[in-house]
Amino acid sequence: MRPCSSTIRSPAVPDAPGDDASDWGLLEPLAFGSGSCALTGDDAVLAALIAVEAALTGAWADAGLAPAWLEEIASSLSGARVDRDALRRGARAGGNPVIPLVAALRDYTDRERPGAGDWIHRGATSQDILDSALMLVASRAIVVVADRLDNLGARLADLADEHRGSLMPGRTLTQHAAPITFGAKVAGWLDGVESAIAALGRIEPPVQLAGSVGIGSSFVDLTGSPDAPAALRAGLAARLGLADPGRSWQAERSPVTRLASALATALGALGRIAADLLVLARTEVAEVAEGGAGSSSAMPQKRNPATAVLIVAAAGRSPGLLSTLFSAMASADERAAGEWHSEWQALRQLLALAVEASEASAALFAGLVVDADRMRANVDLTAGLIYSEEVFSRLTRDRGRAEATAMVASAIDGPTPFAEAVPMELSTATTLVAAATVVDAALARRAARLRKRDAS
Repeated sequence: MRPCSSTIRSPAVPDAPGDDASDWGLLEPLAFGSGSCALTGDDAVLAALIAVEAALTGAWADAGLAPAWLEEIASSLSGARVDRDALRRGARAGGNPVIPLVAALRDYTDRERPGAGDWIHRGATSQDILDSALMLVASRAIVVVADRLDNLGARLADLADEHRGSLMPGRTLTQHAAPITFGAKVAGWLDGVESAIAALGRIEPPVQLAGSVGIGSSFVDLTGSPDAPAALRAGLAARLGLADPGRSWQAERSPVTRLASALATALGALGRIAADLLVLARTEVAEVAEGGAGSSSAMPQKRNPATAVLIVAAAGRSPGLLSTLFSAMASADERAAGEWHSEWQALRQLLALAVEASEASAALFAGLVVDADRMRANVDLTAGLIYSEEVFSRLTRDRGRAEATAMVASAIDGPTPFAEAVPMELSTATTLVAAATVVDAALARRAARLRKRDAS
């Protein structure tokens, strides 16, 4: 998945070395303008791999286990130019991209200073570097996702407050159920977004550094110090701005699944909102509309809710990716044979989808058109039947359940409109009070989180 190219190349023209003309975003519409490529594309992963190697090299110097000049070598690695085609060939031959990358970086540093290549990747294994690099990519992506969700939450909070009194049909199992307000519906969306922000906020992407079999013995052998594994891991974490887990998670993959679960929660929350909008945007419902909605290739009259459609599609892909990552937990030995490898693209795609869907959701709500009059008209569509729960509850309170059941059934089945058949005036007062309580509670929860965030 590399929807990163900004140009379309002719199939008749051979690609430049390292370019990939097979995927430039044709089937990833949400990727356009989202920044997902810059955050999660191959170039971003390659830069993260080099950053981890540079940080590990520097960590040896930080721990006083290497010559002072090594810091300069570590700093120079960001300028290393890597032949992408050679990197891809090497990744295919060795099973992962770290092996050819290390060879390239050693060649580069040896040219800078003879013998410096001995300190590149010192004591580490490929999984140390790739796991840490993907967590570095994730740490940057989830900040962007959380920020976009926070901006979306601000818009939802305003919308909930603005429409706290805008009556609309509440729908269950596709049918009119009882009245609610659009503000209360939006408050439910807001709670989902806030839950996603909280889930992402609990994620502290960790480094991985433990050598070939996960116990750090290579670092002890290289230094003669039993404290070297912990010192180097802490130094790597500090240089990368990642968490030091205090252990190896080389074969214990819960850091990956916790991250993936938080991303899937965010995508699920956004998908639920978009799915609701698709219902409300139906021609016969027409309670909301996307600003600048998409057109049809065949039907000129259509204004498709294209952004909501694509967000639902993105959310629909996340369970499969999540399943892949949870399946990878069940691996044998100290290094997995295939299960670990299956994680790479699944995790990266989850990150990209979360970046893309959060950006698209913010853009959708920036232009969302809400028709409160249409919502109110739809409440009246069934001549009062939408109030039957309220009527039944009030009659049960005053006359008992048996009599209330008979009276409501007679009113529903009789020839007279329901609103005229029942012995009471239908009122929206209870709905408005209950819905306002829901809105106020959701706004209060968001405000409390923001106060806690600002105080920290």
